[in-house]
Amino acid sequence: QVQLVESGGGLVQPGGSLRLSCAASGGNISQWAMYWHRQAPGQQRKLVAGVALGGTPNYAESVQGRFTISRDNANNVVYLQMNDLKPEDTGVYYCNAALAWWGQGTQVTVSP
Repeated sequence: QVQLVESGGGLVQPGGSLRLSCAASGGNISQWAMYWHRQAPGQQRKLVAGVALGGTPNYAESVQGRFTISRDNANNVVYLQMNDLKPEDTGVYYCNAALAWWGQGTQVTVSP
């Protein structure tokens, strides 16, 4: 069974950086497109970034130029580097594999 475990969330001031990690087990991420979604308080879960099998990334307009998604197929890990964080980036960040499997989420709070 595929399991995804996110880590790296926390409290950060505006303008700061965090790097989220998503470690996969029970399958090989090299077979899947991988995604990061965000669920802000009181809102629906939304796609933040995705990375295709070949490594081509795509981003929501709100994070373009600030976030970078990457994949390490050898270690079965996906990352989300988040720079210049803003209060509106606050939420629970979820890793997703092939739009089929979800992690439990990691909280990111951006606040002075």
